[in-house]
Amino acid sequence: MPAAPLTSLPPAPALRGRIGCDASSGYYAVARRYRLHLSPSCPHSLRLAITHSLLGLHHTLPVTLLPSVPDGPDGGHTALRPLYEATSHRHPGPATAPVLSDDWTGRIVSTHAPDILRDLARHFGSDRCGLYPRGAEAEIAAVEHLCEHGVNDAAQRAGRPGADAGERRTALAVLLGTLRQWEGRLGFQEFVLGDRMTVADVHVWVTLVQLDTVHRRHLDAAAVHRIAGHPRLWAYARRLAAHPDFGRHLDLPGIARRHHARCQGLEAAGAAVQILDWASHIADGTGRPSALCCP
Repeated sequence: MPAAPLTSLPPAPALRGRIGCDASSGYYAVARRYRLHLSPSCPHSLRLAITHSLLGLHHTLPVTLLPSVPDGPDGGHTALRPLYEATSHRHPGPATAPVLSDDWTGRIVSTHAPDILRDLARHFGSDRCGLYPRGAEAEIAAVEHLCEHGVNDAAQRAGRPGADAGERRTALAVLLGTLRQWEGRLGFQEFVLGDRMTVADVHVWVTLVQLDTVHRRHLDAAAVHRIAGHPRLWAYARRLAAHPDFGRHLDLPGIARRHHARCQGLEAAGAAVQILDWASHIADGTGRPSALCCP
């Protein structure tokens, strides 16, 4: 039988400051001023960890790693609560990751992962134009939308308990249509948007990780076999897993702990049908993330 959906954290308003180009923007790009607080078992944090590595920001923008399962009674991280309180007095909701903080003021710049990723790619690192090329904004946004709605949301609806068979079939069709689109692209190009890696590949890869390590556990076996039937797409996922800036951040035990901590109910038959053996393709072979840098 389908598993129950993941429990949701209480909604809280996002803090959405932005990094600008110069001092007049308030928050401007300067080495070692900012800090990322990440829990790599969280898909938003995983995208940021990968982007941070691809941009070579180990010495420019420190990272503090958080537990894979939040330790606060409200589902947040207790280590982040002082930052939230300093930024938004009596902040409603849990102190969740990811967070981009300002070490100069001790306040949070942003908790909105898409904004943080864009600002890292545009204002830091030596390969800014390559990861977020000018003119590709609309294409990258379209890929982000497909990841969220064409895969994540569709997979959840396809395995939602209590939904009728027609609703599940429709959601699965949306999911398979998205995978088919990416499969077609990868038949004639190396990456999602062409022959060079961009942040679109970070989004797609993390989405595939979530699909195989989390969402398939809520689907029936037949659906998982159909999802696996996209050989070029999963070969692409294996290839990126072997890339050190991707695979070394993949916290497989942490993802499992986070999933079991937040998920209620029985798993579906798809839990027994693993698509990729992710650990065997990770560059360092451990299946655990290495330290990004010292806090």
